[in-house]
Amino acid sequence: MNFDELLEQVLALVQRQGRVSYRAIKRRFDVDDDYLADLREEILFTHPHIREEDGRGLVWTAAPAPTGELLPPPPLPDVVSPQSEASSVVPHLSDAERRQLTVLFCDLVGSTALSAQLDPEELREVVRAYQDTCAKVIARFEGHIAQYLGDGLLVYFGYPLEHRSSIHAA
Repeated sequence: MNFDELLEQVLALVQRQGRVSYRAIKRRFDVDDDYLADLREEILFTHPHIREEDGRGLVWTAAPAPTGELLPPPPLPDVVSPQSEASSVVPHLSDAERRQLTVLFCDLVGSTALSAQLDPEELREVVRAYQDTCAKVIARFEGHIAQYLGDGLLVYFGYPLEHRSSIHAA
């Protein structure tokens, strides 16, 4: 799992639970102190609706999202699109545009039964291998993993960058 994927998971966890201790983040995501410090710095700098409490953890201060509804992602900086790297910059968020968006949810079939058969550490490795494999396929088709939900993934195609070519199942 790369830094951005881990960052998205930690943000989703803080949003869902309202507060998360640094110790829980270290244990849940198996990160060391330096990696945690990088995550902490990135979250506190780029997400003003999250604050640190007593040096012990992160607290979500924005209004909670209604059940099942995802809050919109934080504003995106101007970035260069891989498709048009030499020619143009992605429009500002205030520039409205209509585009096709495909939303996909996938999960590991039979994971509940599998969790009864495997040791928690073994199950974690199976789920991580599944997530890594999914991430590679999703990246191949220019998708964006919006959120990890247990053994499931919520994926967008056509966001944040428009996907101009059609996707054909391999």
